[in-house]
Amino acid sequence: MRRATLLAALAALTLSAACAPSVPGSSGGTSGSQAPAAGADRLTIGTTADVLNYNPLVGNSRTDSWVTDLMYPHLTQMDEAGKRIPYLATEWSYSKDGKTATAKLRDDLKWTDGKPVTADDVAYTVNAVKKENFGVVAGLITALDKAEAVSPTEVRFHLTRPDGTFLDNVGFWMPVVPKHVFGKAPSLQKFANDSNWVSAGPFNLTKVERGQRYIMDRVDDFGPGKPTIKQVVFRVFPDVNTEVLALRNGEIDLIGNVLPPATAAELKSDPKVKLQQIASLGWAHLQYNTKRKPLDDVRVRQALAHSVDYEAIRTIAMKGFAKSSNSSVLTPSQPDYMDPASKEYTFDPELSKKLLAQAGVSNLNLNMIYDQADPNIARWAPMVRDSAKKAGITINLQGLERNTYVDKSLKSDFDIYAGSWAIMDNPPANLGLAFKTGGFINYGKVTDPKLDDLIDQSQRALSPAEAKAPIQEAARIIHDQVYDNVLYVETFNIAYSTKWTGFKPMPSELLSILNPLSLVTAKPAG
Repeated sequence: MRRATLLAALAALTLSAACAPSVPGSSGGTSGSQAPAAGADRLTIGTTADVLNYNPLVGNSRTDSWVTDLMYPHLTQMDEAGKRIPYLATEWSYSKDGKTATAKLRDDLKWTDGKPVTADDVAYTVNAVKKENFGVVAGLITALDKAEAVSPTEVRFHLTRPDGTFLDNVGFWMPVVPKHVFGKAPSLQKFANDSNWVSAGPFNLTKVERGQRYIMDRVDDFGPGKPTIKQVVFRVFPDVNTEVLALRNGEIDLIGNVLPPATAAELKSDPKVKLQQIASLGWAHLQYNTKRKPLDDVRVRQALAHSVDYEAIRTIAMKGFAKSSNSSVLTPSQPDYMDPASKEYTFDPELSKKLLAQAGVSNLNLNMIYDQADPNIARWAPMVRDSAKKAGITINLQGLERNTYVDKSLKSDFDIYAGSWAIMDNPPANLGLAFKTGGFINYGKVTDPKLDDLIDQSQRALSPAEAKAPIQEAARIIHDQVYDNVLYVETFNIAYSTKWTGFKPMPSELLSILNPLSLVTAKPAG
């Protein structure tokens, strides 16, 4: 789901459409930042997208997340294995009945206007998101009744039901914003936040040149630790090929977006470039519209699952930078939940034909939508079409402009949806969003009472150990009913100059090596 595309981005976790506030012109910014610092004092990052939203709670592009994550703290961060680690919060816990959650905060973080970051800011942010009910965060905190600041360094969340996913969700996904700034706006969701930035991260945005660059200066008194580099500059390029040329020429130090597999393969031998590989917490998949005939018949969905040549997609389209998830939504990137008994659907056109015959379906003709700008899907979508022909299935490809693709996804206006989740980091929460009746990103319109009950059980559990059995059973239903057809888990490649070192990777395209922990420790090599 893209802390995006969920967020998408978001975050994300999704392809959610967001209100797009106004953006500043080329003279934007507030501090009158001078020209970028030179040499090792500056890290220049290539991106292919402008910042669309400066409000971190409504951002929906990769660049939105990269910039605002360096400015607005989250309660927790993530390590390389996807485990939650302290950030603004130093510790967190549930009450015995699971209906109260508490987070204790560090006391040395300040907003750039000098005011301290306190529990009041956390309570304000989460209560406002709940009240206005927008974005991915709102979909992840449905158990919240209200939050209150018990002291400047302790926030208490009152829940309407036990929810063992709440702290993980609110801690990782929700950026905390300054109440004394955002609270002056009539609406948190519609607050543009496009100038006079007050932040509490290692870097603060100081100058915007729309379509060209975004300049961020170091915050010298950043509580968790002063960054090594003085300035971060995001430069906007029209495409990945132009970014690669700029990296090789020394114009930029790092390509922010994940490289297409073919490009990563080409850069392997470049002595000036280092590839940082990061296993994804998400997956690429096909979803079938369960409310459209004949896709409402599980035998038809199974026939489609057996018409895909998974290994060819991973080997040819992904150049080997992908691994099987055994057709399960509990991927190898989630070892605490992974079900070793799950088996990948075989590529078996003859079995597909038999299943269609059993369902009384002939001359199956379906449309498949995908984001035409996604280089990976653009490579394997024709392979899905061509392998389906061997089973007598006609798939018409519809490569769409991103906004149209997002709109059709949200409206479930498709037969087959081809896409990817950038980060699915908490199975009980994620499966609720994607497969529970009425789920925020339930694009396939799945309605299954038994599945709903199992997801509810897993979410009430207060530990992964308790949640494991019901979530594994839920994943088996998703597999057997083909509510999702998982193609692979990608191995991401991030390219940067060998002149730099010290990056800390996280298993998501939206975090990669551009996360705040990483850019605090990044430094010139040698």
